[in-house]
Amino acid sequence: MVEAARALVEESGIAALTMRALAEHLGIKAPSLYKHFPDKAAVEVELIALSLAETARAMEEAEEHFERSADAPTLLAALAAAYRADALAHPHLYCLATEGPLPRHALPEGLEERAALPLLRACDFDADQARAIWAFAHGMVTLEIHGRFPDGADLTGAWRAGVTALER
Repeated sequence: MVEAARALVEESGIAALTMRALAEHLGIKAPSLYKHFPDKAAVEVELIALSLAETARAMEEAEEHFERSADAPTLLAALAAAYRADALAHPHLYCLATEGPLPRHALPEGLEERAALPLLRACDFDADQARAIWAFAHGMVTLEIHGRFPDGADLTGAWRAGVTALER
């Protein structure tokens, strides 16, 4: 059911996720869904948890496989690139997971911390620096997802400049 909800969101956006649409997507009657989820918010929590777990995995892999290159001269640049790539690969899911209040009380224990840990390690556990960098990355990717940059804007250059400035 969660995978079907994900497919619905990925195909048609967050607004398309309704219990009725999910039931139709699954080929069942909407009341059957309520045996598994009390409401749409519960389905959204599952999708948010899925998105956070995937982001955590992408960041962990970037950290594990980091090697200096022209594209990622620092670990922070590698993490930023992984974050951007993951978000752009699943823009509707990313927006669902990041644009509203985070339902921390309903997420699996430790998931938020796991997603933050690679960035915290890259910042020598300076939480303020990690938050500032995450805010930059989130803002950049959200603006990119919503098409807010002019055509032809060098977004790779903007990411590089932002990460470099934050590393100083």
